[in-house]
Amino acid sequence: MTASKALSIGINLDGVLVHDGLSTPDTPTRLRWVREAGVFDYIEKNIDPREDFAPYRDWTAEHGVPIGVFGGIFCAGRDEALMHWGLRTGGELGARLFNMQLFARHADGHTLSDREVADWFLDGMEHGTAAGCLPAMEVHVDMWNERFHRVEAVGELLARANVPLRLTLDHSHLIFKIDTLEEVAASGLQDATDGGRALLAPGQASTLYRQWLARGWVVHAHTRSVAPGLPGNAAMQRSDGRPGRAIQYPFIEPVPGTFHRDWDAQALTIWKTAVVELLDWMKTHPAHAPRQISCEFIPFPDYGGGGRYDIWQNNIACARWLQEEWRRR
Repeated sequence: MTASKALSIGINLDGVLVHDGLSTPDTPTRLRWVREAGVFDYIEKNIDPREDFAPYRDWTAEHGVPIGVFGGIFCAGRDEALMHWGLRTGGELGARLFNMQLFARHADGHTLSDREVADWFLDGMEHGTAAGCLPAMEVHVDMWNERFHRVEAVGELLARANVPLRLTLDHSHLIFKIDTLEEVAASGLQDATDGGRALLAPGQASTLYRQWLARGWVVHAHTRSVAPGLPGNAAMQRSDGRPGRAIQYPFIEPVPGTFHRDWDAQALTIWKTAVVELLDWMKTHPAHAPRQISCEFIPFPDYGGGGRYDIWQNNIACARWLQEEWRRR
């Protein structure tokens, strides 16, 4: 490790750019940036079946930046072969973890049952074990587990098969929903009387991610700062014309005019507290906690799309903050 001897910190390669108003650097340039930053131990790479991955082994060797995590977004009933290919390719490139997002709906339009989600994961485990690259299901908006209580149901189904659920925890996908009625309802928590805080905020015995950690399900994590209770991303629309969701709030103060709203450092407090809780858990439960964290400030409508603040510098600053907080522990 170059960034930290005790905590492995990576970066999603999608976040190795300044912003989406400028040309995206080519992959060798991005890998050089990662190496020269001196704060990252690995990259996380999302698959694109149109991309030629043959040069990646040489590129990562040249720049001394391994692919620690491979991953992708999938639709059941359509992408099984793609998932198998991704696991196999990830293993060939040296990744030992495959981060999976699984849409809530099947290719034929029906909502996936808990049994179908469990079977998808079991299929991934079978192929991932053969490839040496094991899957982890990311808790993520627009996916089956945006309705957070489904995580426990699927975990229980897998337990009956003596296979533990493996999750990627990204606090931002929970905490940005707090005090936002529409977002809380999208997760099936519309009856919560506290704006969702008891289940989503740090410092609560009932916080969902604390329950997942206690079950030993969390094997990987992402960090991307958010602020609760904010409207969507006014700088970029989703494909359906709605504003992007508010799942990225700059970690460092943006240059005036580069972010679509006023910035307040105090707005980061809840998210930072949640991440520190994770670091504490990693220290006190080393056998039942993730061993790595990927920084994931990225463009795209739900995140930093349309903004003109420096996404790359936010990733670097977040990595340095993680290192500092880890040393304090």
